[in-house]
Amino acid sequence: MGKVHDRIDSKLAGWIGRQRMFFVATAPAGGGHVNVSPKGPIGTFRVVDERTVEYEDHVGSGAETIAHLRENGRICVMLCAFDGPPRIVRLHGRGEVLPADDVGDGVRGVIRVHVDRISDSCGYGVPLMEYGGERTQRDAWLNAKGAVGIREYVKEKNAASIDGLPAVPAD
Repeated sequence: MGKVHDRIDSKLAGWIGRQRMFFVATAPAGGGHVNVSPKGPIGTFRVVDERTVEYEDHVGSGAETIAHLRENGRICVMLCAFDGPPRIVRLHGRGEVLPADDVGDGVRGVIRVHVDRISDSCGYGVPLMEYGGERTQRDAWLNAKGAVGIREYVKEKNAASIDGLPAVPAD
């Protein structure tokens, strides 16, 4: 059923690119809140090479992933097949934050993951789901806030994690 891969080959990279979303899990080192975040659209996710992936980090209601990566670097990216044959792929590794020069467009930077374990499993428990399209609320929110409003939001809501760890610098 499960398999450990030694690299992200072109076949696996193709499968990753066909998924609609992915999930990211991180946790602080000394206890605190474990975080799992749904991410997408998949177009923000890139396979850089056989052992490296990255994705755009969009402004959100929190900054747990950034805070946890700054503290200890541990991360797991999980992708599930919601259509087609069942499959789950997990990419365990060490992440780093490549901050954006300006968050005014709603992108805080890039999360790069140096993958040290690549595994898949059956995915039999993942339901079949039909894709209905992308949600429009994020773009509407960004347009309503404007660049200055987004910068202020990030300063207020993304400076620290829910456990008080530093996240997005207030510069």
